[in-house]
Amino acid sequence: MARRPDALADPIDIAVGARIRLLRKVRGLSQQSLAESAGVTFQQIQKYERGANRVSASMLSRIADTLQAPVAEMFGEASPASGAIDEVASLLSEPGALELLRAFSRLPRGGPRAALVEFVRSLRDV
Repeated sequence: MARRPDALADPIDIAVGARIRLLRKVRGLSQQSLAESAGVTFQQIQKYERGANRVSASMLSRIADTLQAPVAEMFGEASPASGAIDEVASLLSEPGALELLRAFSRLPRGGPRAALVEFVRSLRDV
């Protein structure tokens, strides 16, 4: 049976993958280091994170152990709030997003933060 393209990946697989990616980045792990710990290739981790491949229960357990998170955290809650969590996970999975947020949090409140937000907003119109 042929694999489905990413556009047709199951939304749950995509959400689980986004959470894996987010937790991996928060923990400061590369795809390679997570892959080595889980016993797969980094390409497989890429596929899990995109939702292109489903993560088996045993693999999800190994990944959760490596990321020091409960397996349930990979699924989120079955509530309206989980949609917001999925959106945040998706946004933070963008290259550079987590680093930008960390840098933002180190800025003094007030003028510097407001100036950075305004600068970033101005870039979307470029």
